[in-house]
Amino acid sequence: MLQQVSHSAASGAIAVEAVDLVKDFGETRAVDGVSLNVPTGSIYGLLGPNGAGKTTTLRMLIGIIDPSSGSRCVLGRERPLDAAPEVGYLPEERGLYPAMHAREAIAFMGALRGLPLAEGRRRAAALLEEHGLSDWAKKPIRSLSKGMAQTVQLLGTIVHRPRLIVLDEPFAGLDAINQGRLEELIRRETRAGATVIFSTHVIAHAERLCERVAIVAKGRVAFDGRVDEARARLRPIVRLRTRATDGPWRSAIPATARREGDEWVFELPEGGPEPLLKALIDGNAGIDTLAIERPGLHDAFVAIAGNKAAAEMGQEKVQ
Repeated sequence: MLQQVSHSAASGAIAVEAVDLVKDFGETRAVDGVSLNVPTGSIYGLLGPNGAGKTTTLRMLIGIIDPSSGSRCVLGRERPLDAAPEVGYLPEERGLYPAMHAREAIAFMGALRGLPLAEGRRRAAALLEEHGLSDWAKKPIRSLSKGMAQTVQLLGTIVHRPRLIVLDEPFAGLDAINQGRLEELIRRETRAGATVIFSTHVIAHAERLCERVAIVAKGRVAFDGRVDEARARLRPIVRLRTRATDGPWRSAIPATARREGDEWVFELPEGGPEPLLKALIDGNAGIDTLAIERPGLHDAFVAIAGNKAAAEMGQEKVQ
């Protein structure tokens, strides 16, 4: 059973705070003035293309590397390494000893965070059983599939029941089934009270999981806030198909509207749907379909970070 913690997102407490983090590697500035606030008990996504500075930011946040300038506070501690026993970290570069048994690997990772080895073995066995891997507890890592091995490393990341879980591109290399299992594990950990920060270049994962996101591009934070706030930056989209091709109702359709097949596609006018609907009815447009779509996080990302950043993620907006 996962340990409950006393903090929650509803309390307004901040689990991780960063102010103007900068990191230079020689002449290269990898992170350029990143500021973040991660509420306790939330799922927080660092979203951006590879090379945007996400990994460097995560490593600075938890004290693996120090910033060139700026400050950070983790679980109330100004020195992130002081909070290390309460932090679980899954790096982008996966690494387990191939000859080590799955249960021992999990227990060993817990021991690195101060968990007694015997207790780590007990918890590891329970976690493996819970995830349907009990038959593999005493099998060497080299005998596991890639998805199983990544699950073992993830279980090792949480075996000491951390208050803060930091995952760097955790979905990379997983098939759809294991991605779904990982998403559920993340949700379960936050239901138990943990705070989760994960980086990703896949917008769908962030949209399904996150309450808040930071959109990162070229070492800077272009947006930091709630997912619904990012989406609210764009107006809803109207998709309209009419039986009539012309008439007085056409004046209600913005000049920026475009045709997609037999549909009109345009942003919902400022007045909302009612004036539009009235103009269509009064003008005998003959409405076949009228759909109002709320923009997704993908559209918000493109609007905030630009199509170039989306293209670098392989997710450019198709016009």
